Amino acid sequence: MNLVVVSAGLSTPSSTRLLADRLAESARADLTEQGHDVRVDVIELRELGVAVANNLLTGFPSPPLAAAIDAVTGAHGLIAVTPVFTASYSGLFKSFFDLIDPDALTGKPVLVAATGGTARHSLVLEHALRPLFAYLRAVVVSTAVYAASEDWGSGGDDYSEGLPARIRRAAGELAALMTARPVGEAPQDDITALERQLSDLRFD
Repeated sequence: MNLVVVSAGLSTPSSTRLLADRLAESARADLTEQGHDVRVDVIELRELGVAVANNLLTGFPSPPLAAAIDAVTGAHGLIAVTPVFTASYSGLFKSFFDLIDPDALTGKPVLVAATGGTARHSLVLEHALRPLFAYLRAVVVSTAVYAASEDWGSGGDDYSEGLPARIRRAAGELAALMTARPVGEAPQDDITALERQLSDLRFD
């Protein structure tokens, strides 16, 4: 079973990569406990920035970029993590997923996450990341993870979960989705739930 992680962090070390690694490790542990052999591949978009820009201009990916796109589209599960820039995902993150065929992620389990300097940007998960992957017809896990600067090392309190608990919950949901469909089995129906509901409506 192949789990692919896309990290859009721009610095080294990066809190975005740190969050991506923790999510991947938690999901891998859950899958391993269920008896699955798991390979985790990490794609650092920082290393592909020039190739992404060239592809947008020419329409042709370089071999490393083509390999990254193939890894994402061929994965059994995907973790996508971006830093927050101007209250949304980074331009590099969006540009990379603009290169993915709109149907290539149909039915694929995806965990979305983001990092930022303040908790005020946490809604980026719902107003930007979740709609992006819904458009790509992926299956986004219920729990998205946002890590502000103050979340690192926080264990939560009586009223809220700390970052480690959110990571475990989101990773567990991803592992459950990845194992819900046998490896290599394509979705039986490409029609989304909304399209199904619309097709059932009668206008006579």
